[in-house]
Amino acid sequence: MSNKLFQTVLHQMRDVSDRPLGVTDDTGAIIAATEMSRIGEVILGVKDELAFTNERFRLSGYTYQPILLHGKVEYLVYAAGEDELASNLAAMLSVSLEQIKEMYDERHDKASFIKNIILDNILPSDIYVKAKELRLSGDTPRILYLVKFIDRQDVVPIDVIQNMFPDKNRDYVISVGENDVVLVRELKAPFDAKENEKVAKGIVDTAGSEFFVKVVVGMGTVVEAVKDLARSYKEAQVAIEVGKVFDIEKSVINYENLGIGRLIYQLPTTLCEMFLNEVFKKGALESLDRETLITIQAFFENNLNVSETSRKLFVHRNTLVYRLEKIKKITGLDLREFDHAITFKVALMVKKYLSSKPNKY
Repeated sequence: MSNKLFQTVLHQMRDVSDRPLGVTDDTGAIIAATEMSRIGEVILGVKDELAFTNERFRLSGYTYQPILLHGKVEYLVYAAGEDELASNLAAMLSVSLEQIKEMYDERHDKASFIKNIILDNILPSDIYVKAKELRLSGDTPRILYLVKFIDRQDVVPIDVIQNMFPDKNRDYVISVGENDVVLVRELKAPFDAKENEKVAKGIVDTAGSEFFVKVVVGMGTVVEAVKDLARSYKEAQVAIEVGKVFDIEKSVINYENLGIGRLIYQLPTTLCEMFLNEVFKKGALESLDRETLITIQAFFENNLNVSETSRKLFVHRNTLVYRLEKIKKITGLDLREFDHAITFKVALMVKKYLSSKPNKY
């Protein structure tokens, strides 16, 4: 990645100076250059010079300026010529590249630190100390998005998200799997829940329209402390898993909006099976035909309102009442009674959950 950073700077320098410029590693191998054909070439004598000095030196018509990182020479900048202009160019370029490298390393260290937090690879007692060391605020509100690429084609998932969120001072984009990317965003108080969901929707839309890939985004809850990002990551994972069962048509699933689906997902399947067996007699649910199931869904969507449901289904009120009586006779539950309707709704969700499990129910 350093090579790419250096090459970007040198590419811009070509418009400023007509002198050939470049960067070598401590062995003299050119890793970036305004003359791109020289990349990979090894300059003889550089390694020998470094054995005697860490200062600027001249060699075979070029001026070399070592870049010291953590007290050690890791790279050298060179400029064509052995005159004062060459010395100034090499000196200025080395300062610029040193600062860029330090900023990149710090940024990379922060991203790695956050990755270790969300994957539980760091002790809780070490989080505060490391955050202070990296000058990363430990009590800034943050939100975590887990972006799962369903159809990645030829794109690199982390590159897609980084292109959408280039602000590297507030946004941390982290790869956590071949098809999974985490986005951690710093928030400014007061933060807006709707705006946070709008960001997730923007990821889905941009990935589809610009990169032609389908993604699903799971949102964790907003956390006030950096140590709680691990919890938020698990919430985002749960959101996506629950969404696969109860909200398959949704591309953005917020953990806070999972409702009863979250509770059902965390129940043991044996307990779910016991519940269904207690609520319905054997074969009752299976005997409901497609028309009846559509009627039930519409009745729930219209808040158990008979008149409104009959209007939406384009059926006479008496026809709907007849269907509800039929459901009561088959299942023993009258959907016009709130308690019965709640039981039926939960039972349908439990059945759907069990159906998503292999070899269950």
